[in-house]
Amino acid sequence: MNANNNSYVVGVDFGTLSGRAVVVRVSDGAEVGTAVHEYAHRVIEDRLPGTGTRLGPDWALQSPEDWREVLRVAVPQAVAAAGISPEQVIGLGTDFTACTVLPATADGTPLCEVEGLTARPHAWPKLWKHHAAQPHADRINEVAARRGEAWLPRYGGRISSEWAFAKGLQVLEEDPEVYRRAERWIEAADWIVWQLTGVETRNVCTAGYKAIHQDGAYPSEDFLAELNPAFAAFPAKLGREPAPLGGLAGRLTSRAAGWTGLPEGIAISVGNVDAHVTAAAADAVRPGQMVAIMGTSTCHVMPAERLAEVPGMCGVVRDGIVPGLWGYEAGQSAVGDIFAWFVETSVPGSYEREAGRRGQTVHEYLTELAAAQPVGAHGLVALDWLGGNRSVLVDHDLSGVVVGQTLATRPEDTYRALIEATAFGARMIVETFEASGVPVGEFVAAGGLIRNRFLMQVYADVLRRPISVIGSEQGCALGSAIHAAVAAGAYADITEAAGAMGKRTEAAYLPDPARADVYDRLYAEYRRLHDHFADGAMLHGLRALRNETSAPAGGTGTPVNETIEENA
Repeated sequence: MNANNNSYVVGVDFGTLSGRAVVVRVSDGAEVGTAVHEYAHRVIEDRLPGTGTRLGPDWALQSPEDWREVLRVAVPQAVAAAGISPEQVIGLGTDFTACTVLPATADGTPLCEVEGLTARPHAWPKLWKHHAAQPHADRINEVAARRGEAWLPRYGGRISSEWAFAKGLQVLEEDPEVYRRAERWIEAADWIVWQLTGVETRNVCTAGYKAIHQDGAYPSEDFLAELNPAFAAFPAKLGREPAPLGGLAGRLTSRAAGWTGLPEGIAISVGNVDAHVTAAAADAVRPGQMVAIMGTSTCHVMPAERLAEVPGMCGVVRDGIVPGLWGYEAGQSAVGDIFAWFVETSVPGSYEREAGRRGQTVHEYLTELAAAQPVGAHGLVALDWLGGNRSVLVDHDLSGVVVGQTLATRPEDTYRALIEATAFGARMIVETFEASGVPVGEFVAAGGLIRNRFLMQVYADVLRRPISVIGSEQGCALGSAIHAAVAAGAYADITEAAGAMGKRTEAAYLPDPARADVYDRLYAEYRRLHDHFADGAMLHGLRALRNETSAPAGGTGTPVNETIEENA
Protein backbone atom coordinates (compact mmCIF):
# COMPACT_ATOMS: atom_id res chain seq x y z
CA MET A 1 0.00 0.00 0.00
CA ASN A 2 1.15 3.52 -0.79
CA ALA A 3 -1.55 5.71 0.75
CA ASN A 4 -1.58 8.55 3.26
CA ASN A 5 -4.12 10.77 4.98
CA ASN A 6 -3.43 13.63 2.55
CA SER A 7 -4.35 11.72 -0.61
CA TYR A 8 -7.86 11.61 -2.06
CA VAL A 9 -9.64 10.09 -5.03
CA VAL A 10 -12.88 11.03 -6.73
CA GLY A 11 -15.57 8.55 -7.78
CA VAL A 12 -18.25 9.60 -10.26
CA ASP A 13 -21.41 7.52 -10.63
CA PHE A 14 -23.54 8.14 -13.73
CA GLY A 15 -27.03 6.89 -12.89
CA THR A 16 -30.38 6.80 -14.65
CA LEU A 17 -31.56 10.27 -13.62
CA SER A 18 -28.47 11.99 -12.24
CA GLY A 19 -24.73 11.84 -11.74
CA ARG A 20 -23.01 12.03 -8.39
CA ALA A 21 -19.43 12.61 -7.33
CA VAL A 22 -17.81 11.67 -4.03
CA VAL A 23 -14.40 12.61 -2.68
CA VAL A 24 -12.83 9.76 -0.70
CA ARG A 25 -9.75 9.60 1.52
CA VAL A 26 -7.42 6.95 0.16
CA SER A 27 -6.15 5.68 3.51
CA ASP A 28 -9.48 4.60 5.00
CA GLY A 29 -12.33 5.25 2.54
CA ALA A 30 -13.79 8.17 4.46
CA GLU A 31 -16.21 10.12 2.25
CA VAL A 32 -15.42 13.77 2.81
CA GLY A 33 -17.42 15.53 0.09
CA THR A 34 -20.24 14.73 -2.29
CA ALA A 35 -22.41 16.44 -4.90
CA VAL A 36 -25.28 15.38 -7.16
CA HIS A 37 -26.25 16.86 -10.51
CA GLU A 38 -29.57 15.92 -12.09
CA TYR A 39 -29.64 15.40 -15.84
CA ALA A 40 -31.50 18.15 -17.65
CA HIS A 41 -33.12 15.63 -20.00
CA ARG A 42 -33.43 12.77 -17.50
CA VAL A 43 -34.72 9.78 -19.52
CA ILE A 44 -35.84 10.60 -23.07
CA GLU A 45 -38.87 8.37 -23.66
CA ASP A 46 -41.42 10.39 -25.65
CA ARG A 47 -39.75 12.80 -28.11
CA LEU A 48 -36.22 13.87 -28.89
CA PRO A 49 -35.18 17.13 -27.20
CA GLY A 50 -35.83 20.23 -29.25
CA THR A 51 -37.37 18.33 -32.16
CA GLY A 52 -40.72 16.91 -33.25
CA THR A 53 -39.33 13.39 -33.50
CA ARG A 54 -41.55 11.04 -31.58
CA LEU A 55 -40.35 7.78 -30.07
CA GLY A 56 -42.22 4.50 -29.97
CA PRO A 57 -43.03 2.02 -27.20
CA ASP A 58 -40.20 0.78 -24.96
CA TRP A 59 -37.70 3.43 -26.09
CA ALA A 60 -35.34 5.03 -23.53
CA LEU A 61 -32.55 7.40 -24.58
CA GLN A 62 -30.16 9.85 -22.90
CA SER A 63 -28.13 12.94 -23.78
CA PRO A 64 -24.30 12.87 -23.74
CA GLU A 65 -24.24 16.54 -22.81
CA ASP A 66 -25.99 15.67 -19.53
CA TRP A 67 -23.08 13.37 -18.71
CA ARG A 68 -20.44 16.01 -19.49
CA GLU A 69 -22.32 18.44 -17.29
CA VAL A 70 -21.85 16.09 -14.32
CA LEU A 71 -18.09 16.46 -14.74
CA ARG A 72 -18.39 20.25 -14.96
CA VAL A 73 -20.76 20.64 -12.00
CA ALA A 74 -20.74 17.72 -9.57
CA VAL A 75 -16.98 17.09 -9.44
CA PRO A 76 -15.95 20.68 -8.56
CA GLN A 77 -18.83 20.92 -6.09
CA ALA A 78 -17.79 17.69 -4.36
CA VAL A 79 -14.18 18.85 -4.04
CA ALA A 80 -15.32 22.19 -2.65
CA ALA A 81 -17.60 20.42 -0.17
CA ALA A 82 -14.68 18.26 0.94
CA GLY A 83 -12.66 21.34 1.81
CA ILE A 84 -9.50 19.97 0.25
CA SER A 85 -7.14 21.31 -2.36
CA PRO A 86 -7.62 19.78 -5.82
CA GLU A 87 -3.87 19.04 -5.79
CA GLN A 88 -4.52 16.42 -3.11
CA VAL A 89 -6.57 14.34 -5.59
CA ILE A 90 -4.47 11.56 -7.14
CA GLY A 91 -7.08 9.76 -9.24
CA LEU A 92 -10.62 9.65 -10.59
CA GLY A 93 -12.83 6.66 -11.38
CA THR A 94 -16.22 6.40 -13.05
CA ASP A 95 -19.07 3.96 -13.37
CA PHE A 96 -22.19 3.90 -15.53
CA THR A 97 -25.52 2.21 -15.97
CA ALA A 98 -25.24 -0.62 -18.50
CA CYS A 99 -25.88 -1.48 -21.17
CA THR A 100 -26.10 2.25 -21.93
CA VAL A 101 -24.50 2.44 -25.35
CA LEU A 102 -24.05 5.00 -28.11
CA PRO A 103 -22.95 5.29 -31.74
CA ALA A 104 -20.00 7.62 -32.31
CA THR A 105 -17.48 8.69 -34.89
CA ALA A 106 -13.88 7.47 -34.80
CA ASP A 107 -12.88 10.44 -32.64
CA GLY A 108 -15.64 9.78 -30.09
CA THR A 109 -18.20 12.36 -31.21
CA PRO A 110 -21.71 11.05 -30.47
CA LEU A 111 -23.74 10.79 -33.66
CA CYS A 112 -26.60 12.69 -32.06
CA GLU A 113 -24.24 15.70 -32.05
CA VAL A 114 -23.33 15.33 -35.73
CA GLU A 115 -25.04 17.78 -38.06
CA GLY A 116 -27.97 16.21 -39.85
CA LEU A 117 -28.43 13.35 -37.38
CA THR A 118 -29.86 15.10 -34.32
CA ALA A 119 -33.46 14.32 -35.26
CA ARG A 120 -32.80 10.59 -35.78
CA PRO A 121 -33.56 8.55 -32.66
CA HIS A 122 -31.01 5.83 -33.41
CA ALA A 123 -28.22 8.42 -33.34
CA TRP A 124 -28.81 8.96 -29.61
CA PRO A 125 -27.46 6.86 -26.72
CA LYS A 126 -29.73 4.00 -25.76
CA LEU A 127 -30.23 3.81 -22.01
CA TRP A 128 -30.00 0.44 -20.26
CA LYS A 129 -33.80 0.18 -20.06
CA HIS A 130 -34.37 0.72 -23.77
CA HIS A 131 -36.32 -2.49 -24.49
CA ALA A 132 -37.44 -1.84 -28.08
CA ALA A 133 -34.80 -4.27 -29.33
CA GLN A 134 -36.59 -7.30 -27.89
CA PRO A 135 -37.44 -8.81 -31.33
CA HIS A 136 -33.76 -8.53 -32.29
CA ALA A 137 -32.71 -10.20 -29.04
CA ASP A 138 -35.23 -12.97 -29.71
CA ARG A 139 -33.69 -13.59 -33.13
CA ILE A 140 -30.16 -13.60 -31.73
CA ASN A 141 -31.21 -16.16 -29.13
CA GLU A 142 -33.01 -18.36 -31.65
CA VAL A 143 -30.10 -18.46 -34.10
CA ALA A 144 -27.52 -18.95 -31.34
CA ALA A 145 -29.48 -21.84 -29.81
CA ARG A 146 -29.98 -23.50 -33.20
CA ARG A 147 -26.29 -23.21 -34.02
CA GLY A 148 -25.19 -24.31 -30.54
CA GLU A 149 -23.05 -21.20 -30.00
CA ALA A 150 -20.62 -21.96 -27.18
CA TRP A 151 -21.06 -18.54 -25.57
CA LEU A 152 -24.83 -18.80 -25.08
CA PRO A 153 -24.72 -20.87 -21.83
CA ARG A 154 -22.49 -18.19 -20.29
CA TYR A 155 -25.59 -15.96 -20.37
CA GLY A 156 -28.02 -18.45 -18.91
CA GLY A 157 -29.20 -19.49 -22.36
CA ARG A 158 -30.54 -16.10 -23.51
CA ILE A 159 -29.09 -12.66 -24.14
CA SER A 160 -31.09 -9.55 -23.28
CA SER A 161 -32.66 -6.85 -25.40
CA GLU A 162 -30.83 -4.39 -23.12
CA TRP A 163 -27.42 -5.44 -24.43
CA ALA A 164 -25.06 -4.17 -27.10
CA PHE A 165 -25.66 -6.68 -29.89
CA ALA A 166 -29.47 -6.53 -29.77
CA LYS A 167 -29.42 -2.73 -29.74
CA GLY A 168 -26.83 -2.63 -32.52
CA LEU A 169 -28.88 -4.98 -34.70
CA GLN A 170 -31.92 -2.77 -34.13
CA VAL A 171 -30.00 0.26 -35.39
CA LEU A 172 -28.82 -1.61 -38.49
CA GLU A 173 -32.28 -2.79 -39.45
CA GLU A 174 -34.24 0.34 -38.57
CA ASP A 175 -31.78 3.07 -39.61
CA PRO A 176 -28.98 1.65 -41.81
CA GLU A 177 -27.56 5.13 -42.45
CA VAL A 178 -26.93 5.75 -38.74
CA TYR A 179 -25.45 2.27 -38.45
CA ARG A 180 -23.11 2.93 -41.38
CA ARG A 181 -21.92 6.22 -39.92
CA ALA A 182 -21.33 4.69 -36.48
CA GLU A 183 -17.60 4.02 -36.56
CA ARG A 184 -17.77 3.15 -32.87
CA TRP A 185 -20.49 1.41 -30.85
CA ILE A 186 -19.37 2.15 -27.33
CA GLU A 187 -20.62 1.78 -23.79
CA ALA A 188 -21.12 5.08 -22.02
CA ALA A 189 -18.83 3.66 -19.31
CA ASP A 190 -15.98 3.67 -21.84
CA TRP A 191 -17.04 6.82 -23.68
CA ILE A 192 -16.83 8.96 -20.53
CA VAL A 193 -13.29 7.65 -19.86
CA TRP A 194 -12.44 8.58 -23.45
CA GLN A 195 -13.68 12.10 -22.72
CA LEU A 196 -11.50 12.29 -19.61
CA THR A 197 -8.29 10.83 -21.05
CA GLY A 198 -8.43 11.31 -24.81
CA VAL A 199 -7.71 7.57 -25.04
CA GLU A 200 -10.25 5.03 -26.28
CA THR A 201 -10.45 2.00 -24.00
CA ARG A 202 -12.94 -0.83 -23.46
CA ASN A 203 -13.42 -2.44 -20.05
CA VAL A 204 -13.65 -6.18 -19.46
CA CYS A 205 -16.88 -5.81 -17.44
CA THR A 206 -19.18 -4.26 -20.05
CA ALA A 207 -17.49 -6.19 -22.85
CA GLY A 208 -18.14 -9.47 -21.10
CA TYR A 209 -21.59 -8.94 -19.64
CA LYS A 210 -23.13 -6.67 -22.26
CA ALA A 211 -21.23 -7.37 -25.50
CA ILE A 212 -20.82 -11.18 -25.52
CA HIS A 213 -17.03 -11.09 -25.19
CA GLN A 214 -15.98 -14.53 -23.94
CA ASP A 215 -12.64 -16.32 -23.99
CA GLY A 216 -11.00 -13.41 -25.80
CA ALA A 217 -13.47 -13.10 -28.67
CA TYR A 218 -16.83 -11.69 -29.76
CA PRO A 219 -19.37 -13.84 -31.67
CA SER A 220 -18.09 -15.04 -35.04
CA GLU A 221 -18.66 -13.24 -38.33
CA ASP A 222 -20.41 -16.37 -39.59
CA PHE A 223 -22.97 -16.21 -36.79
CA LEU A 224 -23.52 -12.46 -37.18
CA ALA A 225 -23.92 -12.77 -40.95
CA GLU A 226 -26.72 -15.26 -40.43
CA LEU A 227 -28.57 -12.59 -38.45
CA ASN A 228 -27.96 -10.02 -41.21
CA PRO A 229 -25.11 -10.02 -43.75
CA ALA A 230 -24.38 -6.37 -42.98
CA PHE A 231 -23.97 -7.25 -39.28
CA ALA A 232 -20.96 -9.53 -39.82
CA ALA A 233 -18.42 -6.77 -39.17
CA PHE A 234 -20.18 -5.35 -36.10
CA PRO A 235 -17.32 -6.26 -33.69
CA ALA A 236 -15.08 -3.84 -35.60
CA LYS A 237 -17.17 -1.04 -34.07
CA LEU A 238 -16.49 -2.37 -30.56
CA GLY A 239 -12.88 -1.24 -30.42
CA ARG A 240 -9.80 -2.74 -28.89
CA GLU A 241 -9.25 -5.67 -26.53
CA PRO A 242 -10.91 -4.97 -23.15
CA ALA A 243 -8.72 -3.67 -20.32
CA PRO A 244 -8.69 -5.17 -16.78
CA LEU A 245 -10.67 -3.59 -13.96
CA GLY A 246 -8.69 -1.38 -11.62
CA GLY A 247 -6.25 -0.67 -14.43
CA LEU A 248 -4.97 2.71 -15.55
CA ALA A 249 -6.96 3.86 -18.58
CA GLY A 250 -5.00 7.07 -19.02
CA ARG A 251 -4.35 10.48 -17.51
CA LEU A 252 -6.65 13.48 -17.16
CA THR A 253 -6.32 15.76 -20.18
CA SER A 254 -6.03 19.52 -19.95
CA ARG A 255 -9.55 19.86 -21.42
CA ALA A 256 -11.06 17.54 -18.83
CA ALA A 257 -8.99 19.20 -16.10
CA GLY A 258 -10.75 22.42 -17.08
CA TRP A 259 -14.14 20.73 -16.70
CA THR A 260 -13.44 19.11 -13.35
CA GLY A 261 -11.05 21.54 -11.71
CA LEU A 262 -8.69 18.63 -10.98
CA PRO A 263 -4.97 18.55 -11.79
CA GLU A 264 -4.03 17.56 -15.32
CA GLY A 265 -2.32 14.17 -15.46
CA ILE A 266 -3.96 12.43 -12.50
CA ALA A 267 -4.83 8.74 -12.93
CA ILE A 268 -8.13 7.74 -14.56
CA SER A 269 -9.19 4.15 -13.94
CA VAL A 270 -10.70 1.80 -16.49
CA GLY A 271 -14.48 2.24 -16.73
CA ASN A 272 -16.94 -0.01 -14.97
CA VAL A 273 -20.62 -0.79 -14.41
CA ASP A 274 -22.39 0.79 -11.44
CA ALA A 275 -23.49 -2.54 -9.96
CA HIS A 276 -20.20 -4.37 -10.35
CA VAL A 277 -18.07 -1.59 -8.92
CA THR A 278 -20.28 -1.50 -5.81
CA ALA A 279 -18.91 -4.86 -4.68
CA ALA A 280 -15.65 -3.12 -3.80
CA ALA A 281 -17.48 -0.40 -1.86
CA ALA A 282 -19.16 -3.07 0.29
CA ASP A 283 -15.87 -4.98 0.71
CA ALA A 284 -17.71 -7.93 -0.85
CA VAL A 285 -15.22 -9.14 -3.43
CA ARG A 286 -14.72 -12.69 -2.15
CA PRO A 287 -16.39 -15.87 -3.46
CA GLY A 288 -20.03 -16.29 -2.42
CA GLN A 289 -20.71 -12.66 -1.47
CA MET A 290 -23.77 -11.64 -3.51
CA VAL A 291 -24.30 -7.88 -3.67
CA ALA A 292 -27.80 -6.69 -4.62
CA ILE A 293 -27.71 -3.08 -5.78
CA MET A 294 -31.31 -2.05 -5.20
CA GLY A 295 -32.56 1.07 -6.92
CA THR A 296 -34.77 1.72 -9.94
CA SER A 297 -33.80 -1.84 -10.87
CA THR A 298 -31.76 -4.42 -8.98
CA CYS A 299 -28.53 -5.97 -10.16
CA HIS A 300 -27.12 -9.01 -8.35
CA VAL A 301 -23.37 -9.57 -8.69
CA MET A 302 -21.18 -12.21 -7.06
CA PRO A 303 -17.61 -13.49 -7.42
CA ALA A 304 -17.05 -17.25 -7.43
CA GLU A 305 -14.15 -19.62 -7.89
CA ARG A 306 -15.82 -21.95 -10.35
CA LEU A 307 -17.57 -21.65 -13.70
CA ALA A 308 -21.16 -22.94 -13.87
CA GLU A 309 -24.20 -22.52 -16.08
CA VAL A 310 -26.95 -20.73 -14.17
CA PRO A 311 -30.28 -20.53 -16.05
CA GLY A 312 -31.33 -16.96 -16.74
CA MET A 313 -28.24 -15.30 -15.35
CA CYS A 314 -27.18 -12.11 -17.10
CA GLY A 315 -23.73 -13.51 -17.55
CA VAL A 316 -20.61 -15.03 -16.05
CA VAL A 317 -17.32 -13.35 -16.98
CA ARG A 318 -13.79 -14.19 -15.98
CA ASP A 319 -12.33 -11.18 -14.08
CA GLY A 320 -15.71 -9.43 -14.48
CA ILE A 321 -15.87 -8.12 -10.89
CA VAL A 322 -12.36 -8.67 -9.58
CA PRO A 323 -9.39 -10.14 -11.43
CA GLY A 324 -8.81 -13.83 -10.78
CA LEU A 325 -12.41 -14.87 -10.10
CA TRP A 326 -15.50 -15.60 -12.17
CA GLY A 327 -18.01 -12.79 -11.82
CA TYR A 328 -21.72 -13.67 -11.97
CA GLU A 329 -24.54 -11.23 -12.68
CA ALA A 330 -28.32 -11.52 -12.48
CA GLY A 331 -30.97 -8.89 -12.07
CA GLN A 332 -34.50 -7.57 -11.89
CA SER A 333 -35.46 -5.02 -14.55
CA ALA A 334 -37.67 -2.95 -12.28
CA VAL A 335 -37.81 -2.62 -8.50
CA GLY A 336 -37.84 0.99 -7.32
CA ASP A 337 -39.44 1.88 -10.66
CA ILE A 338 -42.40 -0.32 -9.69
CA PHE A 339 -43.01 1.51 -6.43
CA ALA A 340 -42.62 4.89 -8.14
CA TRP A 341 -45.10 3.85 -10.86
CA PHE A 342 -47.64 2.79 -8.27
CA VAL A 343 -47.41 6.03 -6.31
CA GLU A 344 -47.62 8.13 -9.48
CA THR A 345 -50.60 6.31 -11.00
CA SER A 346 -52.58 4.40 -8.39
CA VAL A 347 -52.84 6.36 -5.14
CA PRO A 348 -55.96 8.45 -4.44
CA GLY A 349 -55.75 12.08 -3.47
CA SER A 350 -56.93 11.33 0.06
CA TYR A 351 -53.71 9.40 0.68
CA GLU A 352 -51.59 12.23 -0.66
CA ARG A 353 -53.39 14.70 1.60
CA GLU A 354 -53.01 12.48 4.66
CA ALA A 355 -49.33 11.94 3.95
CA GLY A 356 -48.87 15.70 3.68
CA ARG A 357 -50.71 16.26 6.95
CA ARG A 358 -48.35 13.82 8.65
CA GLY A 359 -45.27 15.39 7.07
CA GLN A 360 -44.54 12.21 5.12
CA THR A 361 -44.02 11.33 1.50
CA VAL A 362 -46.63 9.07 -0.06
CA HIS A 363 -44.05 6.27 -0.08
CA GLU A 364 -43.47 6.71 3.65
CA TYR A 365 -47.19 6.75 4.40
CA LEU A 366 -47.89 3.63 2.34
CA THR A 367 -44.91 1.88 3.92
CA GLU A 368 -46.22 2.67 7.41
CA LEU A 369 -49.67 1.30 6.55
CA ALA A 370 -48.25 -1.77 4.85
CA ALA A 371 -45.88 -2.54 7.72
CA ALA A 372 -48.80 -2.65 10.16
CA GLN A 373 -50.31 -5.65 8.33
CA PRO A 374 -49.66 -9.28 9.24
CA VAL A 375 -47.98 -11.26 6.47
CA GLY A 376 -50.58 -12.48 3.98
CA ALA A 377 -53.42 -10.31 5.35
CA HIS A 378 -53.86 -8.49 2.03
CA GLY A 379 -54.72 -11.72 0.19
CA LEU A 380 -52.55 -10.77 -2.81
CA VAL A 381 -49.62 -12.10 -4.78
CA ALA A 382 -47.94 -10.20 -7.60
CA LEU A 383 -45.34 -10.72 -10.31
CA ASP A 384 -42.54 -8.15 -10.37
CA TRP A 385 -42.43 -7.92 -14.16
CA LEU A 386 -43.66 -4.37 -14.76
CA GLY A 387 -40.34 -3.67 -16.49
CA GLY A 388 -40.08 -7.16 -17.97
CA ASN A 389 -38.06 -9.99 -16.49
CA ARG A 390 -34.26 -9.91 -16.54
CA SER A 391 -33.61 -13.04 -14.47
CA VAL A 392 -34.37 -15.83 -14.70
CA LEU A 393 -36.63 -15.64 -17.77
CA VAL A 394 -34.75 -12.92 -19.71
CA ASP A 395 -37.87 -11.60 -21.44
CA HIS A 396 -38.57 -7.88 -21.43
CA ASP A 397 -41.91 -8.34 -23.18
CA LEU A 398 -43.38 -9.85 -20.01
CA SER A 399 -45.49 -7.57 -17.82
CA GLY A 400 -46.80 -7.30 -14.28
CA VAL A 401 -49.62 -9.30 -12.72
CA VAL A 402 -51.49 -8.82 -9.44
CA VAL A 403 -53.81 -11.62 -8.27
CA GLY A 404 -56.36 -11.58 -5.45
CA GLN A 405 -57.72 -8.04 -5.61
CA THR A 406 -61.26 -7.42 -4.35
CA LEU A 407 -63.41 -4.38 -3.72
CA ALA A 408 -61.86 -4.31 -0.24
CA THR A 409 -58.28 -4.05 -1.53
CA ARG A 410 -56.60 -0.86 -0.40
CA PRO A 411 -53.57 0.93 -1.93
CA GLU A 412 -51.33 -0.18 0.93
CA ASP A 413 -52.28 -3.80 0.21
CA THR A 414 -51.12 -3.61 -3.38
CA TYR A 415 -48.05 -1.58 -2.40
CA ARG A 416 -46.99 -4.26 0.07
CA ALA A 417 -47.69 -7.03 -2.45
CA LEU A 418 -45.43 -5.28 -4.97
CA ILE A 419 -42.62 -4.98 -2.40
CA GLU A 420 -43.03 -8.67 -1.61
CA ALA A 421 -43.04 -9.54 -5.32
CA THR A 422 -39.60 -7.97 -5.76
CA ALA A 423 -38.35 -9.95 -2.75
CA PHE A 424 -39.78 -13.15 -4.24
CA GLY A 425 -37.97 -12.34 -7.48
CA ALA A 426 -34.72 -11.99 -5.55
CA ARG A 427 -35.33 -15.34 -3.84
CA MET A 428 -35.91 -16.95 -7.23
CA ILE A 429 -32.49 -15.70 -8.33
CA VAL A 430 -30.71 -16.90 -5.19
CA GLU A 431 -32.34 -20.33 -5.39
CA THR A 432 -31.45 -20.66 -9.06
CA PHE A 433 -27.79 -19.93 -8.33
CA GLU A 434 -27.62 -22.42 -5.51
CA ALA A 435 -29.45 -25.11 -7.50
CA SER A 436 -26.78 -24.63 -10.19
CA GLY A 437 -23.93 -25.27 -7.79
CA VAL A 438 -22.97 -21.65 -7.10
CA PRO A 439 -23.54 -21.13 -3.35
CA VAL A 440 -24.55 -17.74 -1.96
CA GLY A 441 -22.78 -17.37 1.36
CA GLU A 442 -23.73 -13.77 2.17
CA PHE A 443 -26.44 -11.49 0.79
CA VAL A 444 -25.33 -7.85 0.85
CA ALA A 445 -27.76 -5.02 0.04
CA ALA A 446 -26.73 -1.69 -1.45
CA GLY A 447 -28.45 1.15 -3.31
CA GLY A 448 -31.11 3.69 -2.48
CA LEU A 449 -33.77 1.22 -1.35
CA ILE A 450 -31.77 0.13 1.70
CA ARG A 451 -33.08 3.26 3.42
CA ASN A 452 -36.51 1.59 3.65
CA ARG A 453 -36.18 -0.56 6.77
CA PHE A 454 -39.53 -2.28 6.25
CA LEU A 455 -38.57 -3.33 2.73
CA MET A 456 -35.23 -4.68 3.95
CA GLN A 457 -36.94 -6.72 6.68
CA VAL A 458 -39.35 -8.17 4.10
CA TYR A 459 -36.34 -9.29 2.05
CA ALA A 460 -34.70 -10.92 5.08
CA ASP A 461 -37.93 -12.77 5.92
CA VAL A 462 -38.59 -13.85 2.33
CA LEU A 463 -34.99 -14.97 1.73
CA ARG A 464 -34.84 -16.66 5.17
CA ARG A 465 -31.30 -15.40 5.61
CA PRO A 466 -29.48 -12.45 7.23
CA ILE A 467 -28.92 -9.40 5.07
CA SER A 468 -25.76 -7.34 5.35
CA VAL A 469 -25.90 -3.68 4.34
CA ILE A 470 -23.29 -1.50 2.67
CA GLY A 471 -21.91 1.27 4.86
CA SER A 472 -22.25 4.01 2.26
CA GLU A 473 -25.14 5.87 0.67
CA GLN A 474 -23.00 6.38 -2.44
CA GLY A 475 -21.85 2.82 -3.01
CA CYS A 476 -21.31 3.11 -6.75
CA ALA A 477 -19.30 6.32 -6.50
CA LEU A 478 -17.30 4.93 -3.57
CA GLY A 479 -16.55 1.79 -5.58
CA SER A 480 -15.32 3.91 -8.49
CA ALA A 481 -13.11 5.85 -6.09
CA ILE A 482 -11.64 2.57 -4.81
CA HIS A 483 -10.82 1.57 -8.39
CA ALA A 484 -9.22 4.98 -8.89
CA ALA A 485 -7.00 4.38 -5.86
CA VAL A 486 -5.78 1.14 -7.44
CA ALA A 487 -5.18 2.83 -10.81
CA ALA A 488 -3.19 5.55 -9.02
CA GLY A 489 -0.96 2.94 -7.39
CA ALA A 490 -2.12 3.47 -3.81
CA TYR A 491 -3.06 -0.21 -3.46
CA ALA A 492 -1.81 -3.36 -5.14
CA ASP A 493 -5.23 -4.59 -6.26
CA ILE A 494 -8.99 -4.20 -5.82
CA THR A 495 -9.23 -6.72 -2.96
CA GLU A 496 -6.62 -4.87 -0.89
CA ALA A 497 -8.22 -1.50 -1.63
CA ALA A 498 -11.72 -2.79 -0.81
CA GLY A 499 -10.49 -4.12 2.53
CA ALA A 500 -9.12 -0.71 3.46
CA MET A 501 -11.74 1.57 1.91
CA GLY A 502 -14.96 -0.48 1.62
CA LYS A 503 -17.50 -0.97 4.41
CA ARG A 504 -20.60 -2.93 5.32
CA THR A 505 -22.62 -3.94 8.38
CA GLU A 506 -22.85 -7.72 8.55
CA ALA A 507 -26.26 -9.29 9.32
CA ALA A 508 -27.96 -5.92 9.73
CA TYR A 509 -31.37 -7.59 9.23
CA LEU A 510 -32.27 -11.04 10.58
CA PRO A 511 -35.23 -13.14 9.40
CA ASP A 512 -38.18 -13.65 11.74
CA PRO A 513 -39.03 -17.39 11.66
CA ALA A 514 -42.79 -16.92 12.07
CA ARG A 515 -43.06 -14.37 9.26
CA ALA A 516 -40.72 -16.43 7.10
CA ASP A 517 -43.01 -19.46 7.46
CA VAL A 518 -45.97 -17.50 6.06
CA TYR A 519 -43.79 -16.05 3.31
CA ASP A 520 -42.87 -19.59 2.29
CA ARG A 521 -46.57 -20.17 1.55
CA LEU A 522 -46.87 -16.90 -0.38
CA TYR A 523 -43.68 -17.68 -2.28
CA ALA A 524 -45.15 -21.00 -3.36
CA GLU A 525 -48.06 -19.08 -4.90
CA TYR A 526 -45.61 -16.67 -6.54
CA ARG A 527 -43.83 -19.65 -8.11
CA ARG A 528 -47.12 -21.01 -9.44
CA LEU A 529 -47.97 -17.63 -10.93
CA HIS A 530 -44.43 -17.23 -12.28
CA ASP A 531 -44.49 -20.59 -14.04
CA HIS A 532 -48.00 -20.08 -15.41
CA PHE A 533 -47.16 -16.79 -17.16
CA ALA A 534 -43.52 -17.58 -17.97
CA ASP A 535 -44.22 -18.63 -21.58
CA GLY A 536 -45.51 -15.13 -22.29
CA ALA A 537 -48.46 -16.35 -24.37
CA MET A 538 -50.96 -13.99 -22.77
CA LEU A 539 -48.63 -11.17 -21.75
CA HIS A 540 -46.92 -10.99 -25.14
CA GLY A 541 -50.29 -10.84 -26.86
CA LEU A 542 -51.43 -7.94 -24.69
CA ARG A 543 -48.19 -6.05 -25.32
CA ALA A 544 -48.44 -6.64 -29.07
CA LEU A 545 -51.96 -5.24 -29.09
CA ARG A 546 -50.78 -2.18 -27.16
CA ASN A 547 -47.89 -1.62 -29.57
CA GLU A 548 -50.15 -1.93 -32.60
CA THR A 549 -52.30 0.93 -31.34
CA SER A 550 -49.38 3.14 -30.20
CA ALA A 551 -47.32 5.55 -32.27
CA PRO A 552 -44.72 3.53 -34.21
CA ALA A 553 -41.04 4.04 -33.44
CA GLY A 554 -40.14 4.23 -37.15
CA GLY A 555 -36.47 4.04 -38.03
CA THR A 556 -35.95 7.78 -37.75
CA GLY A 557 -39.02 8.70 -35.75
CA THR A 558 -42.25 10.45 -36.63
CA PRO A 559 -42.17 14.27 -36.80
CA VAL A 560 -45.12 16.08 -35.26
CA ASN A 561 -46.01 19.70 -35.80
CA GLU A 562 -46.12 21.05 -32.32
CA THR A 563 -43.86 22.88 -29.92
CA ILE A 564 -41.74 20.47 -27.89
CA GLU A 565 -40.45 21.33 -24.49
CA GLU A 566 -37.40 19.43 -23.33
CA ASN A 567 -37.60 17.30 -20.23
CA ALA A 568 -35.94 19.25 -17.51
